[in-house]
Amino acid sequence: MADVDLGRLQRWMQAVIVAPGADSEAFAATAAVEQIPPAQATAVVLPSRTLTGEERVAIYRDMYLVRMRDALQTDYPGVAHFLGEERFHRLVADYVAAHPSRSYTLNRLGDHFPEFVRTSSVPRREFVHDLACLELAVTEVFDAEESPALTAAAIAAVPADGWDTARLIPITALRLVAFDYPVSAYLQSVKDGTPHPTTRRRSTWVAVFRRDYAMTRLDLSRDAYELLSKLVSGATLGDAVRSAPRAKEEQLFQWFREWMAEGLFQRVIGSPHGTISATG
Repeated sequence: MADVDLGRLQRWMQAVIVAPGADSEAFAATAAVEQIPPAQATAVVLPSRTLTGEERVAIYRDMYLVRMRDALQTDYPGVAHFLGEERFHRLVADYVAAHPSRSYTLNRLGDHFPEFVRTSSVPRREFVHDLACLELAVTEVFDAEESPALTAAAIAAVPADGWDTARLIPITALRLVAFDYPVSAYLQSVKDGTPHPTTRRRSTWVAVFRRDYAMTRLDLSRDAYELLSKLVSGATLGDAVRSAPRAKEEQLFQWFREWMAEGLFQRVIGSPHGTISATG
């Protein structure tokens, strides 16, 4: 097989490793056959003194699934804890069969995991789906670009008459998520090793963000979530505040102080006084 170029050989190896089913069927997987016919595969992986070529490839196939489990358990520790090892491993095996690794990095391997959970047969599927959505948001924020946050000096540089038409640009490492279940509290109990709170249905709202490379989850009320969502979506501060009639002025000030202190925004634009960035 000296005429097989490296790229073709790599594609064949990946196809064999990720092929579902028994090891004996891997060489005949459609994606593998497109690269190297089964009859020629024995010339690609030679037998050793104790193993056939198929058995040698099976070692890589076994380790592939173990590596996928490790990666997804790192990204979805709450789901893994809730389902238990055996059930989680079965779910991972089904998931990677449907969504095999296609990249040099495993960082985004679990991007389709929440939607896969939605159609699975796991117990408490709606709760597990919400939990997976939260953990996906955490992984996205973890990998997002670090943005400099507005400083107190930069905020003070915006004149009082400029805030109504101003737009607050959020940091890149921010996600706002709404749930039907209290999954943030459950995830925190998993991380802390403390007794789990109730998992009964209850609407919750969470801001997931990273500042100075530290991950944070901030619980929000429904009104705070709706207001912050409007700001993140590009509404002017004046329009966003006017769309929150239930919130009292004192409450609005408290939210803004907290959000600014947490560093959720990187720039102020659209005011008559121009753009104010994190550096002023």
